[in-house]
This record gives sequence, structure tokens and C-alpha cells, in this order.
Amino acid sequence: MAKRVGAVKRAGGLRRPDPAGTGRAMSEHNNQRPERNLRGRAGRMRGGRGSGRAGGGQVRFWGRHAVEAALKNPDRVHRKLWATREGVAELDGELPADFTVEYASPADLARLVARDAPHQGLVLDCAPLEELSLDDLPHADPARPILVLDQVTDPHNLGAILRSAAAFDAVAIVTQDRHAPPESGTVAKAASGALEIVPWVRVVNLSRALEDLAEAGYWRIGLDGGAPAQFGSVLPTGPVALVLGAEGEGLRPNVAGHCDVLARLPIAPAMESLNVSNAAAVALYAVAVR
Repeated sequence: MAKRVGAVKRAGGLRRPDPAGTGRAMSEHNNQRPERNLRGRAGRMRGGRGSGRAGGGQVRFWGRHAVEAALKNPDRVHRKLWATREGVAELDGELPADFTVEYASPADLARLVARDAPHQGLVLDCAPLEELSLDDLPHADPARPILVLDQVTDPHNLGAILRSAAAFDAVAIVTQDRHAPPESGTVAKAASGALEIVPWVRVVNLSRALEDLAEAGYWRIGLDGGAPAQFGSVLPTGPVALVLGAEGEGLRPNVAGHCDVLARLPIAPAMESLNVSNAAAVALYAVAVR
């Protein structure tokens, strides 16, 4: 592999793969120890199977895109990687020589993640990213929208929205610190690496955050399937904040009241609505090509 997985932060006693390829792992003190069977121990790990949270203020990621992106993120503190040798070989880069890797079988790795989750031979424990505020974001840019999510609680939807946000170069997503999924393996897997790319700002009060965005120069457009205006007709030339609500309930009245305008996507009458992640992708595309 030609390039190195960049700027890996790590902690604790670290091991490196045996350079002789003997199928054993080697500690920093060169004590030989074989691969461990995780059977039994994995099922008792704090956080439980499928939570995506490893306990002790850590999160657990799985799958090549999510793990590789986390390893490349210099702002991410990594704890430990469980992997098959084939999974490590497929990473786009090389792990530092002293990075903690515990080699295991695919069946044992499956016990560390959500049931039937495609771990692709890679499971990573790491610390959550440091919290961000709106003040940490760059100045408003007409070419880069910001997404504000009102009680979007499904982690698969949040991950898909992050992926679209990365694809269309959104400046950030904003959610409440409550009524939103935590950073987790499920979010990271659905985001396919975008969790490490798109800043995620959590706020106490979305209405107050929308006021701050207006002061920063954003035109706030709330997506509402019952709005009279079509989305394309209300797009400004300046910076845009796209405000999306949960499926079914939509935007809460106070959040909708803090938007400059409400608009609907022009979908066929035969279909009542779009999944919130699909609606976000369509709106981001419309902003990109206006």
C-alpha cells in the first residue's frame, strides 16, 4: 500500500502485527501471543451488541469505509482495532507499527457489532469527536448550505444525510443534543465515511440556533410538504440553511416559525412524501445547481 493512514491518535498499550507474518500478534516487549478467540467475551462487552457504543465514552465503528475514514481523521482518538488480516490489507494506507490490532475471525468480529452488520473484517473502538458550536463553523458561503435537522431520530437517516451533505459540500449539520441519534457505529456505517468529513453541531435549542444562523447571513428554508411555495422558487443567491423535520410529524411549529420561508419539493401527487434523507439529497442538489 502506497500511502499511510494519516495522523492516527491512540492510547494505551499498543501492539503491532508480526512482520514475519506468523499469524501471531507481538507486544511492544516482543512477547509472542497468538490471536485471541473473542467468543463469550465479545457478547459481554459494555454497551451491548448492536449499540455501536463500546462503553467508557467510546464508540465502535465497523465496515471498511467507516473504519478507514476514522483512521484517517487526525481529530479522532483511536483505541483499538479488531480485524481480519484481509480487512487490514484492504485499508487505503498502512497502520503505524505500534497501532493496537487484535486479529480475529469474521465470526468473532460479528459478535462485536450489530446483528447481521457487514463488518468487512474491521471493527474499531475510538473516542467520540470533540463537540462543536456554530461559532466553530466558517463564515457563510453561498456555495455551501447548512442542514438543520429537527428531531430526526433514526440513525440510518442521519447517516444517509451526512453522506449527501459530504457529497454536496455542505458546511455542517445541526441537530439538538437531545431527540437526535448519538454518534454511533450505525450512523458511521450509513454515512460511509462522511461522519469524519461533515462537522456535526449539537445545540440545546434549535430555534435559537436558527436565529444565530440568520444573523450569520443564512436564508432559512423549511421543507414542508404542505407549503404553497415550491422549493426552487424560494432559493436565494446567498447562503442557505435547509431545515428538515422528522418523517410523519415534520417540523415542529416553533422551528417552522423560525424559518424565513416554508417550501415543498415538487413530487407527484401519487406519493405523499419522501424519506427525510432523500428529501435532503434532492434539496442539496437543487442548491448546488441553482
